[in-house]
Amino acid sequence: MALIKSISGIRGTIGGKPGTALTPIDIVKFTTSFAAWITTQGDNKHIILGRDGRISGAIVRDLVVATLQSMGFSVTDLGLSTTPTVEMAVAREKAAGGIILTASHNPKEWNALKLLNSAGEFLSAEAGAWILDHAEKGDVAYADINKLGKLNTDDTYIQKHIQAILEHPLVDVEAIGRMDFKVVVDAVNSTGAISVPPLLKALGVHNITVMNEEVNGKFAHNPEPLPENLIELCATVKKKNAHLGIAIDPDVDRLCFVCEDGSLFGEEYTLVAIADYVLGHTNGNTVSNLSSTRALRDVTEKHGGQYFPAAVGEVNVVKKMKEVNAVIGGEGNGGVIVPELHYGRDALIGIALFLSHLAKSGKTPKTLRSTYPNYFISKNKIELQEDVNVKNIFEQIKKKYKKQPINTEDGLKIEFDSDWVHLRTSNTEPIIRIYSESGTETTASNIAKRIMADIKEMMLSNGDN
Repeated sequence: MALIKSISGIRGTIGGKPGTALTPIDIVKFTTSFAAWITTQGDNKHIILGRDGRISGAIVRDLVVATLQSMGFSVTDLGLSTTPTVEMAVAREKAAGGIILTASHNPKEWNALKLLNSAGEFLSAEAGAWILDHAEKGDVAYADINKLGKLNTDDTYIQKHIQAILEHPLVDVEAIGRMDFKVVVDAVNSTGAISVPPLLKALGVHNITVMNEEVNGKFAHNPEPLPENLIELCATVKKKNAHLGIAIDPDVDRLCFVCEDGSLFGEEYTLVAIADYVLGHTNGNTVSNLSSTRALRDVTEKHGGQYFPAAVGEVNVVKKMKEVNAVIGGEGNGGVIVPELHYGRDALIGIALFLSHLAKSGKTPKTLRSTYPNYFISKNKIELQEDVNVKNIFEQIKKKYKKQPINTEDGLKIEFDSDWVHLRTSNTEPIIRIYSESGTETTASNIAKRIMADIKEMMLSNGDN
């Protein structure tokens, strides 16, 4: 059993003892503290709620709704929805905040409370810390009988989300319709099944095959859209002679594509391709996190824009995007953020812009992918013993590679010409993550091995002093 308390929300496995998993007591506890924080922000007591297709979704929803009403908040429940849809609804409804019940890419035994502010964006570190502290102190006062909140339901927001996408100036419905695309979608038994097909039909795509379309939360495979989990999708695209395949995660904020020959377009290249299209029509800057591919920087500079790195985490990417007035940004995990729509990762607008790019370029996914720089990322980790002084190790790494450009915004990122390596500690595990990238898979792996050897040597000598 697991319970992960972080500034971005509360995530855990269902069942077990309070404090060790996402039990009813924990759900009530942290929902109460979120409501308490909202109260400090003003008099607005309206919360938007939505959930993905998880088995535990309805139970968690009932607990959250009852708790919010008991705190005097009115709740608008969107029911089965997507993370980006709830984010947009918070802003459109001028609500005080929102909660999305989803554990994103985690397996079916997990669920979570993703917490949003009044802008429909993830909370700041300060707000998250306030909520965690309040939950520990347990200083709670619930509303009396005359001040209980009301519950409303609204199942129209996915359609409103789709309509907003259709109105985006770079979404070309006519061009997409002329291509008569044949598309295979892996809906992974969650709310992608009720959002992606309607979007495709609205875009003029009518030849759609949906895999794992029953919204039952019994994920047909590990729901994270990684290569090892998309074997069936790749095979189906090829078997159906489709133009492309689409994979999303359970809450529809991550996106990746499969090419017409059944090969993967590459999760890292979802943002790259969409940014290429946006920058071809709009001058501006881009942002991605420090662990994302260099290809976004290359594409941005090709269009005359400037690329900016951000610390890992959507809230950090959004903050940097606002600072540099980026026209598009996101993360290498297939997360695309289009600020004209809203400041959140959104697979639905990503699909619409990617199809527009394909249609207007006349390229197949495979041909389009070949136009981008080919980089390889190696992902590794080192487990830490309790007495290891990570700060000391990072200082020694900095000293050893002091002649190289180094970014310390989020751990350590060291650049070697067009290659790089990024080291950062995990917020949830006693490990150091080591991501490296190069133009060849072997070189990326060798860079990681070299840094990992350095770390292990320092741990054995004086790295923990």
